[in-house]
Formats: sequence, structure tokens, C-alpha cells
Amino acid sequence: MTEPVTVLGLGPMGHAIADAFVAAGHQTTVWNRSTTRPTPDGAVRADLTSAVAASKIVVVCLLDYDAVRAVLDPIAATLRGRLVVNVTSGSPDAARATAEWAAGHGIDYVDGAIMTPTNTIGTADAVLLLSGKVETDALSALGGTQTYLGTDPGRAAAYDVALLDIFWTSVVGVAHAFALARSEHITPSELAPLARGIATLMPIVIDEHGARLEEGRHGGDYSNLRSAAAGMAHIIHTARARGIDAGVMEAAHALTQGAIDAGHGDDGISRLTVALESA
Repeated sequence: MTEPVTVLGLGPMGHAIADAFVAAGHQTTVWNRSTTRPTPDGAVRADLTSAVAASKIVVVCLLDYDAVRAVLDPIAATLRGRLVVNVTSGSPDAARATAEWAAGHGIDYVDGAIMTPTNTIGTADAVLLLSGKVETDALSALGGTQTYLGTDPGRAAAYDVALLDIFWTSVVGVAHAFALARSEHITPSELAPLARGIATLMPIVIDEHGARLEEGRHGGDYSNLRSAAAGMAHIIHTARARGIDAGVMEAAHALTQGAIDAGHGDDGISRLTVALESA
């Protein structure tokens, strides 16, 4: 039998994590604040203190870091000498503060970010990022690719927020694009094939953007900020004319126009990262 593991939090991701530990043969103890969440098959449900006492490894998957501290603060003495692996999403600063709190209570601490959906947990498709002073393979049952990013406990959360920035900004863009299309009587099924084509450009944009930032090279070889601002203005005008909120694109246009006004109109989009850093 592999070593016992405790999972705190039985939301969709916490439940998937507990399922994966059970499937891998771990004695799995679980806890959730609300009793309405179902107990994963094969896991043992316990009160908070008993759940923590049952294992040397405690995996925490809650709503945010405030919830993590609210749950862990009262049981700090029970956690002493144990390894807490916190895969709750949050900011790098919150991760570092939680790691400092753990160190002050004699608790080993690893912070993590799960970058794939619940249905990937326990499969080869799972992607986990981990950081902290303790490098551990305690999450091997969760499968997939697990990358240790170093001793800075905020490192995994830093990657998490940066990658989710790409995801959620893109998702909101998709929602806005479909609204704009429908206002012009373009059906979702008509737009979707061409929208997928636009999406295939993103890997090229990401690679080129990263290379330009690494090299400090921002010239608008193929497209410049003036051209980008003009395209954004067309979107804003059309959205406003159809009564569709254009706030996200207005913010993007304001950032771009600011860079143009600062004398960088002939530069490419990578200049906007520099503009954001100096704002």
C-alpha cells in the first residue's frame, strides 16, 4: 500500500484529486467544510483534525488563499511535521505568505498550480506546476507532466496567473466576437470555422512575442501599433453601434494609443509588454 494522503476540499478539482489517489492505491482521507459534497468512492471522510492526523501528506484544494488560511490556522499544531501541498489558485504573493506562515509553524510546504481540467487528473494529460523548498513526488498519482519550478514558493502561482491571463482574455474575446457576429446576423456555426483559423495564429504570436522580448527587439516588421490601433478602433465602433459593451477592447486600444503617443507607433505588439511594465 502506498503512503496515506489527505485531501482538504471536495470541489470538482479536489474530488478529482481524491479519486486519483484512491485509484493509485493510496489510503485517502478527505474533508470538506460543507457536508453536501459527495465523498469520493474508496475515500474515508473525517472531521478536519482527524483528516489531517491521518496522513503525513495533506493536499489542499480550496477556493482561494483566504479560505486556505481560515482552514489551516486553527490546526497548525496538528500540521507540524507534515507536508502541505497547496494546489489552490491564487497570487504569487499569497503563495509566499502562506509558505512563510507554514515555515513559522514547522510545516513543510509546496505550492502548486493545476493547469488542466478535472477530467485530466490521473491521466497522462494532466499538467501540474510545483514550487517551494521541498521537491516532492507526492502527487505522482495525479499523472501527467509535473514540473518543479524551484524553491521560490510563489513561482508556480506566477506561472498560473500569467497562463490564465492568456486563457481568460482569449475566452472573453471569443464571447465578444460571437456577440459582434450575431449582431450582424452571422450565426455561430458560420463564424466558428473561421474563428478556429484565427486561433491557430496564436502559437506563432506567442513564440514571436517571447523571442522579441528576450532580444529586446520590437520593430514592427510585419505589423505595427498604428495598424493594430486602427483595427481595434473598427471593433470598438462596430460594437458601440450595436449596443455591445466594448470596454475590454477600449482598454486595449488605450494601451496601444499610449505607446503610439510615446513615440512607438512603428513598433510591433511586443512593445505593449514594455509599456505595461513601465506604467
